[in-house]
Amino acid sequence: MTGGDIVISSFIDAFTAQKNLADKAIAQVSDLDLRRPLDENTNSITVIMKHVAGNLISRYTEFLTSDGEKPWRDRDAEFADTFRDRAETIAYWEGGWRCMFDAVSALRAEHFAWTVTIRGEPYTVPGALTRSLAHTSYHVGQIVLIARVLNRDNWKTITIPRGKSKDFNAQMGYGGR
Repeated sequence: MTGGDIVISSFIDAFTAQKNLADKAIAQVSDLDLRRPLDENTNSITVIMKHVAGNLISRYTEFLTSDGEKPWRDRDAEFADTFRDRAETIAYWEGGWRCMFDAVSALRAEHFAWTVTIRGEPYTVPGALTRSLAHTSYHVGQIVLIARVLNRDNWKTITIPRGKSKDFNAQMGYGGR
């Protein structure tokens, strides 16, 4: 693998890890709780999923050749729950991720020096990818926290459980703390 391939693979791995965390949290939430905000000033998991998917579709459609904020995107509408059910929510969510993975998988090292724009602001390709990964990770954290709060005592830990770091490290063959 070339250095460029390693960087692209690293972005794909990082996005995959974030999607896996979100998917594991979403799977633990009932259909009702998927649509339940914590209060009137927060978004439900469904709304966050809609926003993330809408953002990914906008950013990664014609990633190298058009502004990441597409004229057809209605960002404000992403914050309204308009899905009929979980299946429709998941289908849209998966479509956003597929758009991003397809675009990132098609990148080559020579694209790293290219400039792309987001809302008219210039970014190198790695800069745009980093911006997108940070934005997506922020919202995945929200999804996980909301799912954890709503699922209360039924929550199944999706990372290393509290007090189990040493066990995890031993299982992985790592002797550190």
